[in-house]
Amino acid sequence: MDRTEAGQFASTGTGDQPRRLLGLRQTIALIVGVVIGAGIFKSPSIVAGLSGSADWMFGMWILGGLISLIGALCYAELTTAYPHPGGDYHFLHRAFGRSTAFLFGWARFAVITTGSIALLAFVFGDYMQQAMPLTALPSGWGAPAYACAVILVLSMVNLQGLSTGAGTQMWLTLAEIGGLVLLTLAAAFFTDPAPAVATPLAATVPVSFGMAMVFVLLTYGGWNEAAYISAEIKGGAASMVRALTLSILIITVLYLMVTWACLQTLGMQGMAKSETLAADVMGQAFGAPGEKIISLLVAISALTSINATMIVGARTGYAMGRDWSRLARLGQWDGERGTPAVAMSIQCGAALLLVGLGVAFGSGFKAMVEFTAPVFWLFFLLSGMSLFVLRRREPDLPRPFRVPMYPLLPLLFCASCAWMLWSSLSYVTSQSLGGLNAAWIGVAVLASGSLLMLFLDRKTPSALP
Repeated sequence: MDRTEAGQFASTGTGDQPRRLLGLRQTIALIVGVVIGAGIFKSPSIVAGLSGSADWMFGMWILGGLISLIGALCYAELTTAYPHPGGDYHFLHRAFGRSTAFLFGWARFAVITTGSIALLAFVFGDYMQQAMPLTALPSGWGAPAYACAVILVLSMVNLQGLSTGAGTQMWLTLAEIGGLVLLTLAAAFFTDPAPAVATPLAATVPVSFGMAMVFVLLTYGGWNEAAYISAEIKGGAASMVRALTLSILIITVLYLMVTWACLQTLGMQGMAKSETLAADVMGQAFGAPGEKIISLLVAISALTSINATMIVGARTGYAMGRDWSRLARLGQWDGERGTPAVAMSIQCGAALLLVGLGVAFGSGFKAMVEFTAPVFWLFFLLSGMSLFVLRRREPDLPRPFRVPMYPLLPLLFCASCAWMLWSSLSYVTSQSLGGLNAAWIGVAVLASGSLLMLFLDRKTPSALP
């Protein structure tokens, strides 16, 4: 029989269960680190081109922060009422059953998490190859070598234990924030302001508000990963609420700072035309050395996101192993180190396999991962809906934190997820990969998960007498 957990994890955990080892600062470092990736060095250019004016551009970034804060408040209720290393998987399991939860867990393992790790590893490799080229390797092998190395090294770091992984994350996040502050200071003190350009009145209206917000929200994505460490945060509910709220505020301020730095240096038109925003800013401030600095900064940002994604990603596999007897090895927890060691190791192997696919298929692999965005937004929407389902189904369950202005704020969050789902579907259905409509990629991921679930759910034949 498959095992379902009868209750939630104890506040301290024992033996082979998670324990509360993470402090508030470590939790914030994880959330900020997993959100701020290489996207902030590209998205401001796209948003500037779609905005029409600086006021609209800054307004969109602030709106993105507000929407993320609303979502964070919804997750604060879910994570404090149901603290569990399975995060979204656990919410979906309780609200919609283990079949829905398994499909989410499979999509997360097959593409969402491991695919993100592989893509971020390639970003790290590309920029490290620019900053410190591996000349001893054949042409084209430097970036993949860096990608494989960073996955192996960070996996080994996190296998040492949660304290080691979280400590590494703290330093990486501080370095990342320091780099973004340096970018802002460079624009403020070492560059000349971009010349003002008269903007026609008609151009003050955003060219495409909806599409611009898609890129803004994608750049804010990842704060929900805090759900996967909800059973491991010291201070319980109060710390989780503070961590989510402060993280969104920090991220919003940093994004506004970077956007201002680019606007100050390049102007709206310069931002919209730039392919390498941060490099252009640092190049104007410090010349050729500035471009080397920005390559290292992007590499550090990728490194920070990889480490945080590894920590939270492996916990989904652990939760699946607790629910499905045929996956029982995934559900093993190293109580001494505070980490799901087996799930972490398998995640490492899967990410390395995807790096190999990336080398074989090039940009096609990147497109394949990006074209599964509708799958992510579908389950993100279902996670938001689980708040309504669980409130109705379990009205007497203690909820240390209740999202304010219920049901308005959760409805706004679900509406934003539904809109992103529609937007990503519209984009994917207009693309093709290998001669097939790209929408079939998400269908294939869910279909393969359904087939795997049928195998896992099959009863083991009884032994002959």
